[in-house]
Amino acid sequence: MTLLIITGTLVSGLTIVICVTALVLSFGASYYIWQLALGNKSRKIISEAETEAEVIRKEKILQAKERFLQLKTEHEKVINEKNSRIAQSENRIKQKELTLSQKLEETQRKKNEADTIRENLTSQLDLVEKKTEELSKLHRQQVEQLEAISGLSIEEAKNHLIESLKEEAKTGAMSYINEILDEAKMTANKEAKRIVIQTIQRVASESAIENAVTVFHIESDEMKGRIIGREGRNIRALEAATGVEIIVDDTPEAIVLSAFDPVRREVARLALHQLVTDGRIHPARIEEMVDKTRKQVEEEILEVGKRTTIDLGIHGLHPELIRLIGKMKYRSSYGQNLLMHSREVANLCSIMAAELGLNPKLAKRAGLLHDIGKVPDDEPELPHAILGMKVAEKFKEKPEICNAIGAHHDETEMTTLIAPIVQVCDAISGARPGARREVVESYIKRLKELESLALQYPGVMKTYAIQAGRELRVIVGAEKVSDKEAEGLSFEIARKIQNEMTYPGQIKITVIRETRAVNYAK
Repeated sequence: MTLLIITGTLVSGLTIVICVTALVLSFGASYYIWQLALGNKSRKIISEAETEAEVIRKEKILQAKERFLQLKTEHEKVINEKNSRIAQSENRIKQKELTLSQKLEETQRKKNEADTIRENLTSQLDLVEKKTEELSKLHRQQVEQLEAISGLSIEEAKNHLIESLKEEAKTGAMSYINEILDEAKMTANKEAKRIVIQTIQRVASESAIENAVTVFHIESDEMKGRIIGREGRNIRALEAATGVEIIVDDTPEAIVLSAFDPVRREVARLALHQLVTDGRIHPARIEEMVDKTRKQVEEEILEVGKRTTIDLGIHGLHPELIRLIGKMKYRSSYGQNLLMHSREVANLCSIMAAELGLNPKLAKRAGLLHDIGKVPDDEPELPHAILGMKVAEKFKEKPEICNAIGAHHDETEMTTLIAPIVQVCDAISGARPGARREVVESYIKRLKELESLALQYPGVMKTYAIQAGRELRVIVGAEKVSDKEAEGLSFEIARKIQNEMTYPGQIKITVIRETRAVNYAK
């Protein structure tokens, strides 16, 4: 039994060994066959790769040859171009050398000619110097002879000649000036008078003089107490709201409103009128009524501006310019209402421009806007003509109008024909008797300056400013001033007044020279 078991075990082990051996042999055979097949395939791939590499190598060699040939061609082309430029440079250099040699030869030739001319000039200068010395000697001899004959030295004779020439030139210049003035008067004075007189006759305007106060009339003195209020609270509220000084005195049935700004006075007057009409007067009501009245005045200003432009036939103005035109109603210049003055100047400009063959509409527009610089809201420290010109430029007015506004007081140069027309019409409107008034102190000061200015001239004995400063009479001594000198003195005084003084209109200067013989019968 044991033997059978052992025998079976051996058979089983042998079987296993045989199986393992068979498996190993089969694996080995399979590996060998696989290696054999792989080797054949590898050799085939290598052979194909070598063939393809050979083809690629030949293609690269061909490409390299083609690239080499291309580079060679380009290199030869560049070399040829460089050689061509070098040849051209050599030709230019040769040409320049040839030109330079020609110039050197020309320079040498001119140098030789200059040397010859210099030698000739030197000899001529020597001759001139000799002649000059001879002439100087001869001149000195002649001067000595003249001094001996006349009894005057050279300086004395020269001064005497200069003085005589100065007097002769001064007399001739004055005569020439008088001839020119007479000719200008003959040719232009008649036509100028006709145009100006016709223009003034065709414009009728009011002579309005405004004050710095407004008198407000009330029905009874009882209303004064209500306006003043308890302990003066109503009048203080009214003054604070309007900026106007309210004067309540013993004047019967009247209250005085005082302020330098006419708009403020008008607001205070209208507000006070409505308060008195309504009967309810207390601080809250006063403030409410003042605000309401101020808006009404602004609307009235716009309405006045629009009505003015419509009346004058002026269109296309900027709304802000229309508002400024309306504000002119509440402004005055030397007591003359600014709006009335501007309307008058506009009409004068239109008529005068039509007479002279210019554009009357453009002149009228410039005349209306010429004093627009007097009513701005900010009022900077600028002359009103310059400020008005800047305002007109800001609101896109034409350059002719802007120049006329800025030049109507000669503060800028006149560049158009409209500008002198505006200046003349402004003078006509302002210089009209009764149109304007000045403060008494400044008026008296101006007259004294006018008289003292003429007294500074030699030969003047007395001066009188008459006709409200529009004429200056100068009395000179007959023994000190001749008739010709009197004409020149009048001209010089007029020019000095024009350059140094400021005045409305024009001033006539009359120089009076008279001789009096006085005797007494005893």
